[in-house]
Amino acid sequence: MLIILTGVYNRKNQSSEDYFLASRQLPAWLLAITFIASWWGGGSAIDLVDHAHQNGLSSFWIYGIPVLIATFLMLVFAKGIRNLSTITQPQLMEERYNATVALLLTIFIIIFMVIGSAVQVIVIGKFFNAFFHISYEGGAILGTAIVLLYSYYGGFKGVVITDLIQFVFFLFTGIFLFFLAYNQSGGMEAVQATAAAKGNVGYTVFFNNVADNLAYVITFGTSWMIQANIWQRISAAKESSDAKRMMTISFFAFIPLYLMVTYTGMFSSVIYESVPDNGIVPDMINNISNPLLSSVLFVGLSAAIMSTMDSLVNTGAMSLTVDIYKNYINPVATNRKTVTIGRVSTLIICLLSLLIALRIQSVLTISWIASDFLTCGAFIPLVFGFLWARGSSKAATISMLFGLIFSSYNLLVALGLDLPVAWEIASAKQAIVGIVISFVLYIGLSLISKEDTTKNKTFIKKAKLVKL
Repeated sequence: MLIILTGVYNRKNQSSEDYFLASRQLPAWLLAITFIASWWGGGSAIDLVDHAHQNGLSSFWIYGIPVLIATFLMLVFAKGIRNLSTITQPQLMEERYNATVALLLTIFIIIFMVIGSAVQVIVIGKFFNAFFHISYEGGAILGTAIVLLYSYYGGFKGVVITDLIQFVFFLFTGIFLFFLAYNQSGGMEAVQATAAAKGNVGYTVFFNNVADNLAYVITFGTSWMIQANIWQRISAAKESSDAKRMMTISFFAFIPLYLMVTYTGMFSSVIYESVPDNGIVPDMINNISNPLLSSVLFVGLSAAIMSTMDSLVNTGAMSLTVDIYKNYINPVATNRKTVTIGRVSTLIICLLSLLIALRIQSVLTISWIASDFLTCGAFIPLVFGFLWARGSSKAATISMLFGLIFSSYNLLVALGLDLPVAWEIASAKQAIVGIVISFVLYIGLSLISKEDTTKNKTFIKKAKLVKL
């Protein structure tokens, strides 16, 4: 209820910049917390614990390493992103390339945000199912309704303030479950003995079977670096120095947070023979005898899931509103009309995410599919747009079209269509093939394109990332 009231209280927004960037008045520490809350969410709280239970310390490579890679890269680019002072990524890419590239990026962003939100709906649906003993479908609908209510009214400022509340709750939950699992398991000696008894070689070795997780490192690391909801937070900083400070705080905070979650899963290997149907963390909370403590921990985990979902929903709505509605449907829309459309877009993103979550319930698979679109379609044009004045609009367009076709084809295979492929779906080979072809197309076509680079140089000079 506190989260919902916070969102409703912050409903007064006069323009799209108010609604989606909180007027660029938020301090670096608060933006860092909302950034951490956005990524250290449902996937970490439930999925990483389950993977660590099965695979040990090397599970950190699934989520932890990609997050650190992406955060470091954004630290490098934060100054340039904030200096350009656009509201959305597509606006930035239109300034660098053209309207076609901006439209393609908008499509990628909406696809990623909808599928990414669906992941959180799945997680919260399973959690509510375990805690309230209601159906998965009922839990998914209830969780989506809560996020929709406060995101609908509060916009980005509402999301940021509620993320602060949610982060405090979840931090307590994460620390409590870590020590609970540690005490119940008997510590690392018991973990090592259990792994040896099961013949689980390399369970406590950080670099064990790294190749098995390489696909996640490549795809998650590159796609999360250009994730629009995080660029939104960078753009919302007061100054470029605040944007860099936000990323620095986040980078060093992620290391202990993801290690804590990983070790919680490892300790649980002593307690649980196998992963329960609804996940280890929901089961641990559900089995706590003290009803008050169990309720507090329930709120903490729910906060983690919703803090990730609200960020994705808000950014997807921003793309629909600013990059679709205002660009192509009603360019002369008033500020009041834009805010209204922003709220309608929030509703649309939530409903689409809910529909996907009701049909597919695999967290890691859906996360990878969503990230694959950004990795193969948008990573190269976005990054090189800041660094290389020769990079052309035609090259960016062809590279992005390839990524859209490539990722859509693999998605159809993942959904069960019998189509020929030369690699295993969701593998390192698929990720490498996709990003290499995107790179070759972009570089090759840029070199043979005859394009005036004056605008490109102006863009790069404004970003102040490299000297021309």
